[in-house]
Amino acid sequence: MKKGYFYIAVAVVMFSTFEVALKYIAGQVNAVQLTFTRFFIGFLFLAPLAYHTLKKRGNRLTGGSLAAFALLGLVGIAICMPLYQLSVNYIDSGVVAVLFSCNPVFVTFLAFLILKEPIKGRHIIALVLEIVGTVAIIKPWETELNLFGVALILSATILFSLYGVMGKRKVAQYGGAVVTCFSFLFGSLIILVLIFCTHIPAVADAITGAGLPNFANIPIFSGYTLENLPYVLYVSAGVAGVGFCCYFVAMEYEPVSVVSLVYFFKPALSPVLAWALHGEQISSNVLVGIVLIVAGSCCAIVPGVLEAKKGMTFAKL
Repeated sequence: MKKGYFYIAVAVVMFSTFEVALKYIAGQVNAVQLTFTRFFIGFLFLAPLAYHTLKKRGNRLTGGSLAAFALLGLVGIAICMPLYQLSVNYIDSGVVAVLFSCNPVFVTFLAFLILKEPIKGRHIIALVLEIVGTVAIIKPWETELNLFGVALILSATILFSLYGVMGKRKVAQYGGAVVTCFSFLFGSLIILVLIFCTHIPAVADAITGAGLPNFANIPIFSGYTLENLPYVLYVSAGVAGVGFCCYFVAMEYEPVSVVSLVYFFKPALSPVLAWALHGEQISSNVLVGIVLIVAGSCCAIVPGVLEAKKGMTFAKL
């Protein structure tokens, strides 16, 4: 099995278990607070690996590279994640999760425009199948979607797509662990500054007046207990640390458009895990959507695996 697909598989499992794990601590920790915690712990978890990677490659961080990592953290974490969480106030969380999982559509075209990655026929087929599967899960014809909420989540989705495409170039230079680690550091620090700003009385009053009390006076430490700590560590070191690291490491072996397909697996696998762990029922439309999404992802990934095996066979001959 190609290394790239192994890392993709690990990222799929990590990302798909995120909401399932969060359900165990729902309402116990502020969402923005948890975002800061997740990515800062993720940074601490990855720091030794990032240091080892820098030393192994003989790389040194420059002012330009740190600025690039800061931009990645700003785009993919500090702005993207709050927009993601804010959208839940206007549309159902399930719809938010599925719409966010459509980011491979944007990644494919951004990678073509920015990185000049070719768009192959199988990628188009995969995108069509996965979009149809996503629509089957959401059933927009039965849901009254708030347009402002949709705008928020689509903005977050585009920003996260840009985060992956921008990170690809630095991955080639520094490796996935380094890119993930330092984008986490800068992203979490920017979020920390935003948290401090929510404690300014005038800012807190304005946020509360806008009908968003959960975004005012955001705590940093309160809410964490010995009971929810294992889940917090899992979504931090596991989902954020391991998941995002594998996401970027996979880019060392595969095009970013293929790696981004982990987010099309997510709406297919998450309902299955929710059924297995929480007893949530899988409706017929969700089942149809899962089949279409898996079929689409296979269209994009399986040919690459077969090509790799053929290449290995010829190499042996």
